[in-house]
Amino acid sequence: MTTDTTVFVSGATGFIALHIVNDLLKAGYTVIGSGRSQEKNDGLLKKFNNNPKLSMEIVEDIAAPNAFDEVFKKHGKEIKIVLHTASPFHFETTNFEKDLLTPAVNGTKSILEAIKKYAADTVEKVIVTSSTAALVTPTDMNKGDLVITEESWNKDTWDSCQANAVAAYCGSKKFAEKTAWEFLKENKSSVKFTLSTINPGFVFGPQMFADSLKHGINTSSGIVSELIHSKVGGEFYNYCGPFIDVRDVSKAHLVAIEKPECTGQRLVLSEGLFCCQEIVDILNEEFPQLKGKIATGEPATGPSFLEKNSCKFDNSKTKKLLGFQFYNLKDCIVDTAAQMSEVQNEA
Repeated sequence: MTTDTTVFVSGATGFIALHIVNDLLKAGYTVIGSGRSQEKNDGLLKKFNNNPKLSMEIVEDIAAPNAFDEVFKKHGKEIKIVLHTASPFHFETTNFEKDLLTPAVNGTKSILEAIKKYAADTVEKVIVTSSTAALVTPTDMNKGDLVITEESWNKDTWDSCQANAVAAYCGSKKFAEKTAWEFLKENKSSVKFTLSTINPGFVFGPQMFADSLKHGINTSSGIVSELIHSKVGGEFYNYCGPFIDVRDVSKAHLVAIEKPECTGQRLVLSEGLFCCQEIVDILNEEFPQLKGKIATGEPATGPSFLEKNSCKFDNSKTKKLLGFQFYNLKDCIVDTAAQMSEVQNEA
């Protein structure tokens, strides 16, 4: 891709998307982003020092019919690459269909339909930010002998994934991703774009801008924050699963744009497995100011816990395709926690 290429990033104000926007601008791309309000959009433009290669459009509700039509009516002839990062990720709902499933599916459908209507000849690549949640059924996550690969799919149905908020979130990622692959299959003759998906695990790492921490944080980062604020002798839920650093997620999007070999692939982003016990161990070892003030759990038991209680991920195919080394858990958590501590000290 040449540096005069224009990239559209949906949900540009999100945790992952801000890193992507930053990396795209550094690489010389022109970026058009979408955010839910003028206020959010103005805030983002200001953070990037009103970079002339960055502009923003309002998409109030990605689940609304024709949500992206206006963007592609206006910019359809400029946009060559579409990175669809916008999707709901929160567990504060009991109406799973309305708040998680439908917005995720409709958002994907509406952006692809807008491309078909207004940019069928210009958009060359679409990259959908999916999740490892699309690969594994939540009830199978604790099966120590199960191996998940780029070919795996979450087996929950539209109905069965509404059992609880976690299953519904996982279902939303599966059905949004399936929508993208099915759309391309059905419309191959009327669009020219190729499709890839990026499927990260739990995404940790520092915010692109530290002050984002003052306005609420993404769900994965919330796990680290909770452990930093845990009590001595206190208990914590030992979440476990695949992890990846946000900086690697962003870099993977750029590699997927640049490398033809990534076309048509599901790129599974995981540097390995984590559990909260390992995070607590890192916090106690690396931050003297926290040692003796936060929970300790059962130190050094993380690896044996994961062996029994987490399915395994074999993403060797993805690592080979991307060709770069991911951040390890220690560096990822240290950078995440250091930024959180810094912001807290300034408050």
